Amino acid sequence: MAKDKTIYTCTECGGISPKWLGKCPHCNAWNTLLESLAESASPVKNRFASLAKASEVTVLSDIEATDMARTPTGHEELDRVLGGGIVEGGVVLIGGDPGIGKSTLLLQALDSLQRAGQDTLYVTGEESGAQVALRSRRLGLEGSQVKVLAEIQLEKILATLDLTRPAIAVIDSIQTVYSDQLTSAPGSVAQVRECAAHLTRAAKASGVCIVLVGHVTKEGALAGPRVLEHMVDTVLYFEGDTHSSFRLVRAIKNRFGAVNEIGVFAMTEKGLKGVSNPSAIFLSQHSEPVPGSCVMVTLEGTRPLLVEIQALVDSGGPSPRRLSVGLDRDRLAMLLAVLHRHAGVACMDQDVFVNAVGGVRISEPAADLAVMLAITSSLRGRALPKGFIAFGEVGLAGEVRPAPRGQERLREAAKLGFSVAVVPKANAPKKPIEGLSIHPVERIEQAMEVVRSLA
Repeated sequence: MAKDKTIYTCTECGGISPKWLGKCPHCNAWNTLLESLAESASPVKNRFASLAKASEVTVLSDIEATDMARTPTGHEELDRVLGGGIVEGGVVLIGGDPGIGKSTLLLQALDSLQRAGQDTLYVTGEESGAQVALRSRRLGLEGSQVKVLAEIQLEKILATLDLTRPAIAVIDSIQTVYSDQLTSAPGSVAQVRECAAHLTRAAKASGVCIVLVGHVTKEGALAGPRVLEHMVDTVLYFEGDTHSSFRLVRAIKNRFGAVNEIGVFAMTEKGLKGVSNPSAIFLSQHSEPVPGSCVMVTLEGTRPLLVEIQALVDSGGPSPRRLSVGLDRDRLAMLLAVLHRHAGVACMDQDVFVNAVGGVRISEPAADLAVMLAITSSLRGRALPKGFIAFGEVGLAGEVRPAPRGQERLREAAKLGFSVAVVPKANAPKKPIEGLSIHPVERIEQAMEVVRSLA
């Protein structure tokens, strides 16, 4: 069968050129021509023909909806992020910095699935089979029966998948795979898009769960075209400092589970191990309360996490600095203005540094109240009471707005031994929570008064 013809399509006007040019001959835009394949006129040669099934228009209520069966991977934290386990025919894209543990975690998961009776395949395009075997022995996976294929040609990988029909296959990584139908180098936009599309269609047609490992750019985004994230069912990101032993796996997109769910792992000599109580990572290690520290309860997917917010206020020069790590810097400037106008706490001549302990990133506005209390505590040199927590969004008018699922946050805090909570009035529970004294507030001024009365 003859190969499909390579053409170049302009991303601006959609014009087609038979060869690559620096400038589009139709709209004169520079560097907009991308390599693609021309559609064959014959239906026999159409590479999508095998998946073109006849379908009829159906009323939504007449369609039988069934839950997708999930197979646990043997790693509770990974299953949490995936929504309960791997799904038949699902496609997962996982990205992260080099050396953060992507290949390690996936090899451990494949070994657990293999020992549970599932057929697995590990396709490596960056390492040899001997290197993968060496890593498995280093991880303590003695006698592992995981099948390994060292290959980067798409057509050979698809043929192997069709022949072996594993329950799950890992492609490490998608940037190393290339197709003979394209002349561009592996890792180019055209190759990544085309190879990912073929693998996705193969997963849907055969029922094989495929996990694609993706490289990331210097900015931390997945390398390649953005359409890559649209093709797949689940997108996972590895987060965390490579100098720290803790890793976070966050679900950015998940058609089979909750979005923004996280799994917490600790890197050990035997690979990645799930952390059963992740709040302990982000909490204070001080024996006694110190100024500038306030604990809040944040939500990561369906899991409430207790995180320590630290603030340091120090005398600054004519241009004081505002620096935040793990929190939005622009929101910090807004909170300082609200603190000055409505609570009378002035920091205009002070350097303000705010940090979320443990390397966690907090994007929800429920951290506002804890940040403002930590800043005030550091400025006045007075520590907050022992066993104190706070959460709530603060508006520009000084009002304290409720946070979603406040009851779950409070129960998690009480379970970990916290005894005093300052929360939005709308989050105050109707029934008291044992061991937890709750102080509901409506404005930031009231929160400051409560803290002063408790000190």
